Amino acid sequence: MNKIFKSFKASPKYSIKWSNYFDIYEDLFQKFLKKKITIVEVGIGDGGSLFMWKNFFGKYAKIIGIELNPKAKNLEKKGFKIFNGDQSNPDFWKNFYKKIGKIDILIDDGGHTNLQQITTLVESINFIKPGGMIIIEDTHTSFMRDKGFKNPSKFSLINFTTLLIENIHRRNPMLKKEINFFSRKIQSIEYYDSIVVINISKNKLTKSKNLENNVKLRNLFDDFRYKKEKNINNYKEENIFINFIKQTVSKRSYLYRIYENSVIKKYIKQLKD
Repeated sequence: MNKIFKSFKASPKYSIKWSNYFDIYEDLFQKFLKKKITIVEVGIGDGGSLFMWKNFFGKYAKIIGIELNPKAKNLEKKGFKIFNGDQSNPDFWKNFYKKIGKIDILIDDGGHTNLQQITTLVESINFIKPGGMIIIEDTHTSFMRDKGFKNPSKFSLINFTTLLIENIHRRNPMLKKEINFFSRKIQSIEYYDSIVVINISKNKLTKSKNLENNVKLRNLFDDFRYKKEKNINNYKEENIFINFIKQTVSKRSYLYRIYENSVIKKYIKQLKD
């Protein structure tokens, strides 16, 4: 058993987590151990996870819980700071961060609806310290139709994060798009089974630069990507039309994209089977 799972089992209060979470958290949180950090968890229930985090991170960590149930306030007797509030309400977050200030780790284990997850993410991102992270649990709800989640849909948390992926790529000048608030803040996004991690950069991010190691070597480089592929492939293509496209048409042409899309569709079909 890893340390965080032992902390989970030893908690004096009830808690529930998916079994794959512990190895993920063990890896993600190594850099925060025994550091003076602030951790906020949304959706603490009976408080079992708060004791887990306290035991795992050590005595220097400040643990804050957010919960709808007003009885959760009783956990303040155990040394935790507790806030009652609705995570889908932007005003709650504005008041919360006005009191708390910036934090290192936000763990969203709240109601798991699209609105709750997305509101928590957007309203919190500006209050995560450099090098910190937002962790959204139970993101499998983005693919669930039952229990009121009404997914998959274009409004799911997972689909929202694909827009963040596009924002990250805006830092590349080839996209010819202006970088925005998200482009400057988010270093990377990690996807796991039922967990999404938003990593906040240590520094303000700007446009990437295309670097060359030696300009004098540039003309010696022969780029084969857009050359015709005659006699390069030895195998026989069953479809005569597709074979003709591959052997005679430029890779940038409309006809070649027909070939590319036909192959990609086969791979997509494998995902749906």
